[in-house]
Amino acid sequence: MIDVLIAGGGPTGIMLACELRLHGVGVVVLEKDPEPSPVARAQGLHARSIEILDQRGLLERFLPLGTQYPVGGFFAGITRLAPEDMGTTHPYVLAIPQTTTERLLTERALELGAVIRRGSALAGLSQDPGSVTARLEDGTTLDSQYLVGCDGGRSTVRKLLGIDFPGEPAGKEWLLAEVFLSEDPETVAAAVADVRAVHKDFGAVPLGEGLYRVVVPAAGVAEDRDRPPALTDLRRQLHSFANTDFGAHSPRWLSRFGDATRLAQTYRSGRVLLAGDAAHVHPPLGGQGLNLGLQDAFNLGWKLAAEVCGWAPEGLLDSYEAERHPVAADVLDNTRAQSALLSTEPGAQALRRLLTELMEFDDVNRHVLEKVTATAIRYDFGGEHPLQGRRMRDMDLSAGRLYEQMHTARGILLDSTGVLSVAGWADRIDHIVDSRAELEAPAVLLRPDGHAAWAGGDQQDLLAHLPRWFGSGS
Repeated sequence: MIDVLIAGGGPTGIMLACELRLHGVGVVVLEKDPEPSPVARAQGLHARSIEILDQRGLLERFLPLGTQYPVGGFFAGITRLAPEDMGTTHPYVLAIPQTTTERLLTERALELGAVIRRGSALAGLSQDPGSVTARLEDGTTLDSQYLVGCDGGRSTVRKLLGIDFPGEPAGKEWLLAEVFLSEDPETVAAAVADVRAVHKDFGAVPLGEGLYRVVVPAAGVAEDRDRPPALTDLRRQLHSFANTDFGAHSPRWLSRFGDATRLAQTYRSGRVLLAGDAAHVHPPLGGQGLNLGLQDAFNLGWKLAAEVCGWAPEGLLDSYEAERHPVAADVLDNTRAQSALLSTEPGAQALRRLLTELMEFDDVNRHVLEKVTATAIRYDFGGEHPLQGRRMRDMDLSAGRLYEQMHTARGILLDSTGVLSVAGWADRIDHIVDSRAELEAPAVLLRPDGHAAWAGGDQQDLLAHLPRWFGSGS
């Protein structure tokens, strides 16, 4: 029997596979497409996702293949540079195509021993108290302890489970393409600037050698969403907004997307869970979708591994939904707000002008940017110490950077006292004694995802908190 089946080989599914393999969990990823998609819908990683890559020793693979940009201008296109201290050692956006992100994560998953089966589409599933049986379209079946649906907004897993997906259907759609434009770059840039003075959801970003990433509203394009968009559709829409099609030709790919906004009623049904777009869909405003999925996987991976490995305390796996569902709800709300601010209606434009003024205040600017970058997420652990529930920023230690100590996805007791102990949990927690550590408490217990589970200096208090996250000691 397989430990965990993952339906969907996009960034969320592959990131989850990596996390599970770090704990020795057997993983098989089922991806329906026989080859990786050439479509790069997402184009960047925000600070929290960059931290995740750093915590797992992956960032050095990504940085040379991306471009770093200052944080700012990501909330409905309102341009404001980020405040000086965003609470992270990675205060930038890494522009990198989704295709590259998928490739690099896939390489890592294979290095760790994950099995990826392309051309394997899920057709059915059933479960009992001890296992899940997946039926593939070719008629074969696979048994596993758990199954996770990371199979996108039209998730087969979610539909098979009958999980409600409430929200709003798409009210607006766009065409998205990588296409060559024969018009000279200066003319394209000037025309795009003119259109964006009114329509903030229009754009043409040069990728080099005449290739552009183009987005344009799709109003008037065929209502049949099963019909793939054509170059003629793109040319017509470009002309309707810019009075020119820029000589668009030879598209590498063309797609359409909408602003449907939905959130799964629950993330778990028995031994089957949802993550990424299978659990939530929203407009791509602020570039949050891929990042939200990666962070789902990062939260879920160690908890699911604990269940498979047999040391998970009661309720640990359910804390995945308890922590991540509110985060997704907040992302849905901020993308709804951004969508409203992009309207050309007078009332929406008045709101946009007001928010633009308010974002001159550092506290407002910080609050908005922290929503998009996910750097301010604090899970509610019920503790009184201000560190509890927060993710720990990187810091220098005697043995090297903190994030360098997190590559193995184990818990960490960061101890400046030298008198505490996690002896009964040494198989799942590393004890780092460092009097140099610049902490807001004598010691901090970190979960494998970098969030502070406990902060204090008393051994008995520590022992009272360890079982909640790391099970019974040996």
